[in-house]
Amino acid sequence: MAETKQSHLNGAYYGPPIPPKQSYHRPGRGSGLCCGPCCILSALLKLIITIIVVLGIIVLVLWLVLRPSKVKVYVENASLTQFNLTDNTLYYNLTLDMSVRNPNKRVGIYYDRLEATAYYDENRFAYTTLPSFYQGHKNTSMLYPVFSGESVVALGSSGVADFNQDKSQGSFDIFVRVNLRIRFKVGPIKTNRYKPKFECDLKLPLSSDGSTATGFTRTKCDIDF
Repeated sequence: MAETKQSHLNGAYYGPPIPPKQSYHRPGRGSGLCCGPCCILSALLKLIITIIVVLGIIVLVLWLVLRPSKVKVYVENASLTQFNLTDNTLYYNLTLDMSVRNPNKRVGIYYDRLEATAYYDENRFAYTTLPSFYQGHKNTSMLYPVFSGESVVALGSSGVADFNQDKSQGSFDIFVRVNLRIRFKVGPIKTNRYKPKFECDLKLPLSSDGSTATGFTRTKCDIDF
């Protein structure tokens, strides 16, 4: 009886299989994929920075290749045949010959809008528009603004005294500004519009008999971008 029991204990075990011990692996913080709002925002920010850097490099390369120079503007000649003040009304007749030089070899300029304004003693008294045009490489274009008419100006007593003094001396200090809307053209590429200004401080002799007065000095204008 003891031998039978012993042989049964030494036999093979035919019970249900024992499942293996499962191990739990906790993923690290850097091992998973990022798909939250913060990750999307970070990727978008990196894309924007990359685009800005690439555009900056392109602009720098274009500038180094083209070396753009400023336009040069002069008032070549001017004729002031009428400039009379009566009861705060100014009667005027002024014509200008302006040269605009584009010194660039590879940059053309579209002048889409030109508005010329004349001032005396910080008072605007005249306004006119000029035709739009395209200016090619290393080209000089001429502008011919004409101011003629009458305008009410508020000079005050001191301004009237200055006017009479200028009249007795035979010349007037007149400021002319030309507001522009321009585009640059480099090969087939056209830029967005810019709004620079030509600013000209002029000392204009007055013709007493209605003819063109002598003594005007060719004057360089400033360019304000």
